[in-house]
Amino acid sequence: MPGRPDRTVVVVGTGTDVGKTWVTAALARVLAGQGVRVAARKPVQSFAPEDPPEGRDAAVLGAATGEAPDLVCPPHRSYEVPLAPPMAAAALGRPRIALATLLDELRWPEGCAIGFVETVGGVRSPISDDADGVALVEALAPDLVLLVADAGLGTVNLVRLTIAALAGRPLLTILNRFDAGDALHRDNRAWLQGRDRLDVVTTVDELAGRLR
Repeated sequence: MPGRPDRTVVVVGTGTDVGKTWVTAALARVLAGQGVRVAARKPVQSFAPEDPPEGRDAAVLGAATGEAPDLVCPPHRSYEVPLAPPMAAAALGRPRIALATLLDELRWPEGCAIGFVETVGGVRSPISDDADGVALVEALAPDLVLLVADAGLGTVNLVRLTIAALAGRPLLTILNRFDAGDALHRDNRAWLQGRDRLDVVTTVDELAGRLR
């Protein structure tokens, strides 16, 4: 993986649609606004063919970091079927995906202070034919794993299951869409912080402060 950033952050989620891309893009914009040189990579992405190009993950991340979408995710790693990438590749009749190849394709700009690598789905979702998000984390050995979780019902279970799969990696959790006026959201945060002793934040500004 040529030109590794000064710090590598792998962004994982407790599942699909918890807001990994939104959080990563928002965090990148805040850090860039503070003068931190950031970049984001999505080694592989899949999407519905009717999704507008500007709304696809690589485009959203590229807009936040000032990079072309094709630098965020190589065009041949974009699959226009809303399935896990290796399943999408099979459905489209395209070659199998190997983790080693995805790692070899990661390229970073010179002088990158923080590089974000966003996974797909939850940590056990297949990212290639031979690996899931956990295997990607292990291969990259990042400085930090950023776990994006929903703030609502069921998140304690999902956060615990995700963390157990990550085998003690340095980890910071954000409860996305957190509403301080919602008692359940507050209780979830208190439980994860107080009983599970997890490092939990609820805003992108808090995240940025931790990464500075």
